[in-house]
Amino acid sequence: MEIVVGISGASGAAYAVRLLQVLRERGIIIHLIITDSATRIIEIETDYQPKYIQDLADYVYSPRDFTAPFASGSHLYDGMVVIPCSMGTLSAIACGSSDTLITRAADVCLKEKRRLIIVPRETPLGLVQLRNMVAAAEAGAVVLPACPAFYSRPSSLDDLVDVLVGRVLDLLGVKNDLYRRWQGTLERKCL
Repeated sequence: MEIVVGISGASGAAYAVRLLQVLRERGIIIHLIITDSATRIIEIETDYQPKYIQDLADYVYSPRDFTAPFASGSHLYDGMVVIPCSMGTLSAIACGSSDTLITRAADVCLKEKRRLIIVPRETPLGLVQLRNMVAAAEAGAVVLPACPAFYSRPSSLDDLVDVLVGRVLDLLGVKNDLYRRWQGTLERKCL
């Protein structure tokens, strides 16, 4: 499997790092794009050095390198995840603006009908952001907001991160056991 991961400048760097770690563990080929603002957010939110994050990927590209193989639809790859996805990046994806490598790769995914997963991280959401999410979904993207789930009874921040990353992996078709899946309730009905 071959996946493009774009990290844009929104809060939620831990999601991106964990996704990269798991993809690396699974032997998946990773193409990585990190925006300048994402690098700064990583420094603010985590103890990870940019080199560590880059070393998790097989290939790392500058946000303006339009010669990357996946900037063309003729390069075959399985999908892309933008995690976290800033509202500026979401806006560009929603309107088809390909002014960065992340938005160009997302545009390629959409036009080639490949899996594109966008993980927006913003709150509250205004009408513009909601409309951009709808536009991206209408174009074929999967919008997976970075919202924690509590049915798995998380006991740490790492557990919460794993639930979201596990959902991303599910959508990519990557088997994982990062989180406890919902089993429903098994109540007996009395007659």
